[in-house]
Amino acid sequence: MTWWCTGIRWQDGRPRIGWYGGERAERDSLLGYGRRLAFAARGERHCLGVRRAGKRTPCPARRTVAGRTGSAQCPECARLDRSFSVAADTNAADPRPYRVYLAWFGTGLIKVGITAEERGPARLLEQGAVTWAWLGRGPLMAARRTEELLRAALGVPDRIAYARKRAVRADLPPPAGRAREVAELHARAVALPGWPESLEPVGCEVVDHASAFGLDALPKPTGVVAELVPGGTVAGLLVGAAGPDLHFADGLVVDTRLLAGWELVAAAGDAGTDVPVVAIASTADAEQDGLF
Repeated sequence: MTWWCTGIRWQDGRPRIGWYGGERAERDSLLGYGRRLAFAARGERHCLGVRRAGKRTPCPARRTVAGRTGSAQCPECARLDRSFSVAADTNAADPRPYRVYLAWFGTGLIKVGITAEERGPARLLEQGAVTWAWLGRGPLMAARRTEELLRAALGVPDRIAYARKRAVRADLPPPAGRAREVAELHARAVALPGWPESLEPVGCEVVDHASAFGLDALPKPTGVVAELVPGGTVAGLLVGAAGPDLHFADGLVVDTRLLAGWELVAAAGDAGTDVPVVAIASTADAEQDGLF
C-alpha cells in the first residue's frame, strides 16, 4: 500500500506526521526532537480529497497538486470542503459549543479565534500559538460575534501569516512577559460592552507551549523549504516544531503543509537537503501595527 503524507497533526501535545493509505486507512508517526529526520519525495503530489468527521473521501479524479501551494487539494475538492465548513462560514448551524481564545505568537503578534470546545487546545498547537488563554464559551454564532467585537473595538486580527510567526519564533521575550501581554488583552476584552448574552466569559488562565514546541532549543531560522520536487530530499536534526513548522538544527524550517499529498520515503543516512529553499522574512517585516 502507498502511504501519502497528510502533514502534521498534534495529539496529546505532541507532533505527529499523518499518513493516508487509501480505502480510508490512516495512521501517524510520532516525531521526536533530537533525532535525525531524512526523507525524499517520490512521484507526484496528489490531491488528498476531503476529510470530514474523521473520515477521508478520496479525490475522484486523483488530480495532481502544485508543489508550492499550502493546500493538498485540487480546486474541486477545496470547493467541496468549503461548502460545509465553520471556518468558511458555510456551517453556521453547528450545534456544538465553541470557545473563543487569544493566541500570542511574538511581541505584538496576538490574535483572536474560535475552536470547537471538544477539540481542546489542539487548534492552538496547530496554529503555533506560543502563549494563549481562553476568553469565552458558547454557541458558534455568539463566538463569531465576539471575534468581530474584538476586531472592531481593539483592532485584534483573526489571522496572522505563518511567515510572520516563524520570523520571531527564535527571539521571544521570557514567559512572564508574554503571559502578561495575553492577560492584559484578556482583561480589556472581557471589559468591553456588547458581549453576546449567550457567551460565557472564561477566567484568564495563560498556557505556554514553549516545552511542547521545543522553543528553548530553536536556532535562529535561516531558510524555509519552498517546495518539494520529485526525488528531492530533506534531511537534518529535528530540534522543534510549532504549528505546521518543523525546525532543524541548521536553521532550516519545513512547513509540513507542503509535505501533504506526497509519497515520502526514507533517504540515505548521509543525504542532505537539496530541495528549493528561500530566506526567512526578517523580524522587522514581521512586526504588527495597530494591535491596540
